[in-house]
Amino acid sequence: MSDSGLPSLAGFRSAMIVKPSSLGDIVHTLPAVQAIRQAYPHLRLRWLANTEWTPLLQGSPLLDEVISFPRKQCRGLGGLLVMRRWAKGWGALPREEPEIVLDFQGLFRSGYIARSRRSRPVVGLSDSREGARFFHDHIVPVDAGAHAVDRYLALPRAFGIQVDAENLTFPLAQGHRPVSWPEREDLIVLHPWSRGEGKSLSPEVLQRLCDALAPLPVVLVGMPQGAPIPQGSHVVDFSNRTSLAELIWGLRQARFVISVDSGPMHMAAAVNDRTLGIHTWSDPRQVGPYNPRAWVWKAGRVARRQALSVEECTATRQVNLQDAQQIADFVRNFGE
Repeated sequence: MSDSGLPSLAGFRSAMIVKPSSLGDIVHTLPAVQAIRQAYPHLRLRWLANTEWTPLLQGSPLLDEVISFPRKQCRGLGGLLVMRRWAKGWGALPREEPEIVLDFQGLFRSGYIARSRRSRPVVGLSDSREGARFFHDHIVPVDAGAHAVDRYLALPRAFGIQVDAENLTFPLAQGHRPVSWPEREDLIVLHPWSRGEGKSLSPEVLQRLCDALAPLPVVLVGMPQGAPIPQGSHVVDFSNRTSLAELIWGLRQARFVISVDSGPMHMAAAVNDRTLGIHTWSDPRQVGPYNPRAWVWKAGRVARRQALSVEECTATRQVNLQDAQQIADFVRNFGE
């Protein structure tokens, strides 16, 4: 079913946002939800997210309520029974009728969850997978090759909402200060590790980058997963030491953030214009920092995402020692 028959949101009292994961995708959905909030401030907005990602949303001015989905308990055959029992309970949670359900995730699990809410209609996107569309009453067409932010913005636009694409914001929760966080205004927050294959900086490159950033204080964040921690009197190791809410706070406060392609990179670009995302093989046109004021390293060059050529965006190149020096020089000299 196309989006041509979508009802007006003016006729609803509440909307349930179904976007359980992942970290980066939740960040990417925020502008679409903000557009809905601004156009229909009377709507009570609830957002269902995996338990581990709810700190991204709790306290956000966009939302009236954040609902936790116990994803980790719903794995394997036994997990199906857990999810079924949970779905019965969440379908009975209080709501303001009539309520509309917006499935931004587009997977079988999210479609099932959306339908089990027992509110109608359920609206999804055309790039949904795993048969999720069979749970949807309306399907909004999207460009599957577009950046996630643009794909999600197709949904409010389908409701006739005007979106100012040049002035998007990502209203994440404020977070809070980590214990013992350095009291400096010139901190460089560095997130060098990713679970994605070929995205993390090698130990040699990471050490060179830290050396080249001296004497600026460098705070390491993220999960090294056994990788060695670079040395230096100016390096402060906060790896495996910040909660998600604390990481949000730290990224906001940084003089500059350097991050490999990952969820924290998108968090950083959402809250700090002075962010540089490092892309080795991934295409920044589709998965780069959406903030037009953020920067990207790709194929040996630092530039805005919009300024990179097709050839650069599709190239594959790991960060070498010379590249690490280039990135450090850019960050140290930024604004001069």
